Amino acid sequence: MNFQNIEEVMSLLEQWVSEKTGKALAPVEIGILQQSLEGKTYEQMEIRGYSVAYIKTVVSPKLWKQLSEVAGTPVNKKNCQLVLKGILEEFENQSQLKLQEIQEFEVDQSVTENYSRIAPQSIPMNPHFIGRENAIAHLKTKINQGAKIILIQAAAGIGKTTLATEFLKNQNFDKILYLTMAKEKETISPVETIVEEWLKKDFQEEPGRDFMVSLARLQRLLQNQKIGVLIDNLEPALDSEFRFIEPHRHYIELLRMLTDPMVQSVTLITSRERLCEGDITVETYRLPELDYCAWKQYFEYYQINNYESILTEMHKAYGGNAKAMRILCGAIQEDNQGDIQAYWNYNKAEILAKPDLKNLVNSQFNRLQELDINAFKLLCRLGCYRYQDVPTVPYNGLLCLLWDVPEGEQRRVIESLKNRSLVEVNKGEFFLHPMVREEAISRLRKSEDWKTANIKAAEFWTESVESVETIKDGLTALEAYYHYVEIDDFEQAGSIIEKERDNKWQRGQALGGSFARFGLLQQTASLINKVKDKLENSYVKARLYKILGDIQWLRGSIHQAINYHKECKSIAEKIKTIYIDSEQSPELDFYLYQLYGLSVVSLFNQGLCYFNIGDLGQSYLLFKETIFTVSSKKIILITKENQLYQDYFYHLQLSSYVYLALINSYWANTEKTLSYINKSELLKPRDMIWNQGYTFLCLGTAYKNINETIKSFQMYNQAISFAEETNYTQLKAKALTGLGELYRIQGEFATALTHHQESIEILENIGAKCDLAEAYYQLALSYQQMGDRVNSKPNFDNAIQLFTEIEAPRRVERVIKSII
Repeated sequence: MNFQNIEEVMSLLEQWVSEKTGKALAPVEIGILQQSLEGKTYEQMEIRGYSVAYIKTVVSPKLWKQLSEVAGTPVNKKNCQLVLKGILEEFENQSQLKLQEIQEFEVDQSVTENYSRIAPQSIPMNPHFIGRENAIAHLKTKINQGAKIILIQAAAGIGKTTLATEFLKNQNFDKILYLTMAKEKETISPVETIVEEWLKKDFQEEPGRDFMVSLARLQRLLQNQKIGVLIDNLEPALDSEFRFIEPHRHYIELLRMLTDPMVQSVTLITSRERLCEGDITVETYRLPELDYCAWKQYFEYYQINNYESILTEMHKAYGGNAKAMRILCGAIQEDNQGDIQAYWNYNKAEILAKPDLKNLVNSQFNRLQELDINAFKLLCRLGCYRYQDVPTVPYNGLLCLLWDVPEGEQRRVIESLKNRSLVEVNKGEFFLHPMVREEAISRLRKSEDWKTANIKAAEFWTESVESVETIKDGLTALEAYYHYVEIDDFEQAGSIIEKERDNKWQRGQALGGSFARFGLLQQTASLINKVKDKLENSYVKARLYKILGDIQWLRGSIHQAINYHKECKSIAEKIKTIYIDSEQSPELDFYLYQLYGLSVVSLFNQGLCYFNIGDLGQSYLLFKETIFTVSSKKIILITKENQLYQDYFYHLQLSSYVYLALINSYWANTEKTLSYINKSELLKPRDMIWNQGYTFLCLGTAYKNINETIKSFQMYNQAISFAEETNYTQLKAKALTGLGELYRIQGEFATALTHHQESIEILENIGAKCDLAEAYYQLALSYQQMGDRVNSKPNFDNAIQLFTEIEAPRRVERVIKSII
């Protein structure tokens, strides 16, 4: 029994106790045993949450008493290494014999039954080695393909040593040779000493007078015996280029010998870093983290009450790290009596709060800082990325953080992080393990790079998205917002939401407008509310109020929307008075065009709001005022000879005609309805998404109101096609409601119900109260016309409740009058 490989010893010790007592050792007992076997005094032991006095006077006496009873001989801190060595060697031999007996049974039904009875006793579950079936299969495949040396690479705590140890133990080797590198490079054993010790202690052979002679003798032995070799924790012996450090270059000769095709050995190396010695063939296996199922099995083994959602959150937060799993399990048992919910509620805000978790990550940062300062800086700077809505960062997102590194050196710096398992790679894009990210951002906040890193990252995200056509595009562009919020630059954060980008349907749509199109209403409102009150009066602030008004209109918070649009107009007017009499210039014209645009669009948007709550008279006046204001001399002067400026106001005018047509159709004024429709048909194909989509929708309703059913069907279907093309979910839902009404009018009730229900499902997900109320109302009317009072009543009730919530008394009155 080789006590130098402490993880193997502890694994066997836990199996022995489990088999003898039927119970597992508690994590605190494991800590005391392991550190006692390492020769530490009680004062030197580090076990989170326990004082030296408690370990020494409460836990240890019970532990030594239990071990003495199991062993049948006194076991204490002083003699544990001596006593346990003999016991564990005997236990290991017995386990191997039993395993051999089981494997020699003939495979028939009776043998299978015997195996099921014997196996649990001879091979008890090792809770510290679970979830590695794929890794074992991968290693076997590499060996079958001829690999002689496999380097298992992963970050700290993933389980490299445990995997290597357990794998070699179960491959029927004649012997296993162990070499654990010292953690400090100053205390690494020379390879000459290691080879001599192997020859003497493991093969009872005398070493040669020089290293190469000893190596040749070892080689001959490996040619005649099946040997497993474990070289654990290689990275302290490597330099910044992942080559052996100068005092230990002879390790290359050992590895070269171990790759000889004539030897029967298989060598596993564990390391956080790659090995880049060009003349040695080493297969590298990147060990993944444990999956959720492995964590669940481990926690169940220790009888931790399982709240699946909490364990899922913990597994994600710690990236499936095996050592973190063991530490957390122990902390939950000892600190919270097995209550995972209580533990996580207290600790989830700071995932590296436990000293042993902090130290696990800290050591990697400290080593990197010593060996490669530019890679260390990049790792810390990568902490500024969130890795949430956009889980990975493209290569250029790393390059932008290397602003102080020469271009020819940048790729090497990135490779350095990859080779040290400090940055994860998925399909060519990068992310940090959650524990590494926690330490990275902690260090970055304290450094002089904090502000610059966030600015560079924000600029990268902004420049990387040219057009927002999908939700993914929008979320990617939005990442810049979070970086500016982090450094309290709220003006820039706000400008991200109002920044316009062209897309294939529209020239110049604000990011906030794109989110509204996708139906992300609540999320966008929250983003704006976080920054708007921290801004001075500016175009950005006015624009944010405009977007917020649009969102509240879509959500059905109509009166709040009206107030936001009024605030938008007020801010724009105040700023406009400052510049109105200034000397004319292209820059000033553009700024004034933007401010006038906000003033006019706020009138138009207020008209929409009053229309939604059924105040058609006030809505009519606001749309007429919009048309009048667009024709003012000042706007004509500003837009003169600029087609872009002219188009914007022209489209507001034409959209006002559409709504005036719609209002007149509700007033049963067919002649004026058709007159305004004719004026609106001049709408140009390059119009904005909102205008195009809502033009189809409004005309569909107007044609329905004046009994031109075929044209109404055409308009609603065009609205749906356009909504699907542009990902405009709310527009689609409103058009479905309109089609449902048309099908009801035609007596096609089954089709009508299908359209109503699809519309309601969409609107419930979005949270659009006004449109949802209308959808419930139309569904209730369809059931009522079918004579189904049981289903019509709850839908009428839903419509009344929602219209009441948005303070739309005229709409409530309309519903009540419709009930028969």
